[in-house]
Amino acid sequence: MDGFCLAAFPSHRSFDAFMTHWIKTVGLLSVLSGFGVVAHGDEGEHSGQDAAHTHAEALPETIDFNEHIRPIFNSHCVACHGGVKQAGDLSFVYRDKVLPPDGWVVEPGDPDESIVIERITTDDESVIMPPAEHGPPLPEYEVQLIRRWIEQGAKWGEHWAYEKPARPAVPDVANVDWCRQATDRFILAKLEENGISPAADEVPTRWLRRASLDLIGLPPTPDEVTAFEAAIEAQQEHAYEDAVDRLLNRPEFGERWASVWLDQIRYADSKGLGLDAPRKAWKYRDWVIDAFNRDMPYDEFTIRQIAGDLLPDPTIEDYVATAAQRLTQSNEEGGTDDEEFRIEAILDRVNTTWQVWQGVTFGCVQCHSHPYDPFEHDEYYEFAAFFNNTTDSDLDEDWPVLKVPVDSAHYDQAAKLDSQIRPLQRNIWAQEYELLSDETRWKPLTGLAASTNKATQVAVETVGDHDEYHTVGTVARNTDITLRSPLPKSVDSLTAIRFTGMPLDPEKAVADSEWGFVLSHVEAKLIPADGGEPTPIEFADVISDEPDPFHDPNGSLNDESNHGFAAYTRIHYPRSAAFLLKEALAVSEGSQIEFTIKHRIYLLSAFSLVTRRGHLAVSSDPEFQALLTDQSLQDQRKELAELKSRRDKIETTTVPILAERESHLARPSHVFIRGLFLTKDKQVQPDTPQAFPPLSAGDQPPRLALARWLVSDENPLTARVAVNRVWAQLFGIGLVATEEDFGSSGEAPSHPALLDELALRFKDTHQWKFKPLIREMVLSRTYRQSSVVRDDLMDVDPANRLLARGPRHRLDAETVRDQALAISGLLSDKMHGPPVHPPIPDGVWTPFASWDKWNTAKVDDGNRYRRSLYTYTKRSIPFPMFAAFDAPSREFCTPRRLRSNTPVQALMTLNDQTFAECANAFAAHMRTLSDDPSEQIRLGFVRVACREPSGGELDELVGLHQQLGQLNTGDPLAMVANVLLNLDEVLMK
Repeated sequence: MDGFCLAAFPSHRSFDAFMTHWIKTVGLLSVLSGFGVVAHGDEGEHSGQDAAHTHAEALPETIDFNEHIRPIFNSHCVACHGGVKQAGDLSFVYRDKVLPPDGWVVEPGDPDESIVIERITTDDESVIMPPAEHGPPLPEYEVQLIRRWIEQGAKWGEHWAYEKPARPAVPDVANVDWCRQATDRFILAKLEENGISPAADEVPTRWLRRASLDLIGLPPTPDEVTAFEAAIEAQQEHAYEDAVDRLLNRPEFGERWASVWLDQIRYADSKGLGLDAPRKAWKYRDWVIDAFNRDMPYDEFTIRQIAGDLLPDPTIEDYVATAAQRLTQSNEEGGTDDEEFRIEAILDRVNTTWQVWQGVTFGCVQCHSHPYDPFEHDEYYEFAAFFNNTTDSDLDEDWPVLKVPVDSAHYDQAAKLDSQIRPLQRNIWAQEYELLSDETRWKPLTGLAASTNKATQVAVETVGDHDEYHTVGTVARNTDITLRSPLPKSVDSLTAIRFTGMPLDPEKAVADSEWGFVLSHVEAKLIPADGGEPTPIEFADVISDEPDPFHDPNGSLNDESNHGFAAYTRIHYPRSAAFLLKEALAVSEGSQIEFTIKHRIYLLSAFSLVTRRGHLAVSSDPEFQALLTDQSLQDQRKELAELKSRRDKIETTTVPILAERESHLARPSHVFIRGLFLTKDKQVQPDTPQAFPPLSAGDQPPRLALARWLVSDENPLTARVAVNRVWAQLFGIGLVATEEDFGSSGEAPSHPALLDELALRFKDTHQWKFKPLIREMVLSRTYRQSSVVRDDLMDVDPANRLLARGPRHRLDAETVRDQALAISGLLSDKMHGPPVHPPIPDGVWTPFASWDKWNTAKVDDGNRYRRSLYTYTKRSIPFPMFAAFDAPSREFCTPRRLRSNTPVQALMTLNDQTFAECANAFAAHMRTLSDDPSEQIRLGFVRVACREPSGGELDELVGLHQQLGQLNTGDPLAMVANVLLNLDEVLMK
């Protein structure tokens, strides 16, 4: 037994009272001395690479650029000659800057003619590299490494991570009988190379606990432990396989592994910045759970989340998957510019995609070329262009959203309706847009006069064949703009009026959008030439230039709504809508038209959405009337309305999703000078960095092409990063320790060949499926080793990078809580659904969004004891227990959690209300097992530790129970239960 972290005390007692209480308890000293006081830390776990070693005096026979030379350049050169600063037009990041024909500092094969040798060996302080103010001269050993590299032809090598994995030979080992699979041979080969023997096998029941916590995030029950012990006796090795298969098929598997993914994709139930208001995204969380339980192949998992909306005939789940890209932070704070935060969201998607799928710190390239890796500044914005043409913006409403059935049993019904609604709606719009955009059907208006009802100033100018009005200076809130113009002589009847709203500066706005507009209400009159009474023009319908606008354009005709045809909230290009008359209206020569636009929408109390520039055109084409009277179209509209009505009757929740802008409204993408969106440079097209294989040719949408590129056979990183993440979850640290950085500044793999072997097996053998990959790892002899820390390795391999013992580290935040709930019998097995609100300390919940309430479920409500995965995740107010145990706030992608060791963690598990309730429930459960306190405690120990206590351990616990009973300050068994839940052995894996 590893010992107590801290002894337990009732949650209602103050810390001072607790200390006084326990100091009086003589037995505590014997308990602590018997078990050893060990905090909730990661015993034996440290950051760092393999055991330190010193270079031998003899140079390597063959110099490898990546192993021997690149680290020298990175340490001594790239600060001045790298990706950011390239003094003298020299960069040691790029081959072409160093070697001929473009490079000038190295002459392959001739070190004496190479300027780099001259500069690092000279005694002249004015030219020596690095300069004295930048550091000491290179050690002689490193100088000789560079010299020999040049002598051998100065062969440049790309960083290992940017080369495709190659199938390695499975190494030969002396102790082949120890190995159960290929993974073990890679591990053992390195152990034998270092003269280290692997550890003995873990006690079977402790292995079962380890595997259960890793695979489903919960400990095994006593019945499961007993059944496993019997299976070991009867089936031996097959018992391990059956246990793993059973765990992989448990629904809790998806919940445990979804939690890992949600860190990566920065899932939260709130928006982040500003008010940090609630966001309904829980259907995406449930989709991730189900995807892991179904063992959805990782390539499919990837494509759906990046471009599910662009797949042929996308399903509801395909759309829900794209919510991964909508988990970026938004800002509803007054005075903010939604274009700025829309761009922030785009760049966050870029950075997250590279961190999650490529394990590369691509985010630094936003402001400058990468300091160490071969990524140019322009390439960042070429990649950002993949995401720049989605319809979402920094809106309170999180539009676009999908109505998703609350009950997944209704998915098929809703999907069937959607498959009918989408093409029908698109077909109707296509017929309308064809008329709207056909210039031959429209007569532009000239002789325009414009006026307003407010202080807003307007002017009119002739542009080409039409007149345009434009505002001058500041626009006032609730501005009405009235346009009056004579009708062209060729117009003898009126069937439609087209309004085109434009940016104030049409050319500049294409790159730097302006605030858009909303036509809240539209009114029109026909004024006869003789000056008689104007005739009100009645409109029947509004058709617009996009098929699925945020607000219904017909709202412009509805007095009860302030929304209608809009460029919401930004405008890049002219936007047009046609207002169709109920009936064709005869026009006499000399008649005029009066068209009034009423603006009633403003954002964040600062930005009035008024049309800054616009013009009118009219039509007498009978085809516009046909849109209203054509029987086929009427039937289609009737069918569409009926289908939508049936869809609306299904109980739904909303999920923010991705949707692509129409091609005629596509935004251009530009390089941002020094990363600032206000200073745009040249225009770029979607592309991937030159250091990587190119995109596949084809006419697929760019974002879909990107998704497929990520999981293509040519991509060198996706499979490596994925298997490394799994390895880190199972063994406590990845084969590449820096999960967030596979690049030149990250750590090298501890077992490079094994990493490539696993990556290729994952992709090719397992067809991108996680369950068989995890099964292999968990059934390996490497994983089965005892986790007892070995004194003989503390100086040689303190972080267990050589894997000469089993994994040992503190459980993650969610598992610490879920384990306590499971052991106590309180854990609810309900899956899916909206987030829940377990107990939190008073005073913690003080949100800026006052309507965002923390309504804690009562003790008789199962939602109080749901798995931690379902707890409401608010970015600005992290759940206290999770924060104490290093769970991220989910504001940004978190490739790995860094484990800390603080007193707050112990105080949390001793004092938190949930843990106190768990201790009480656990004590009540122990009483149902026996009338004898000693037997109750023994069985309780077995439940938490998955092993029998030793005689000494049981005596200490029973003695503690007796001493607590004598104090008469509470339930002594509940206090012992709290001790059991806080044992170091229980809080560690």
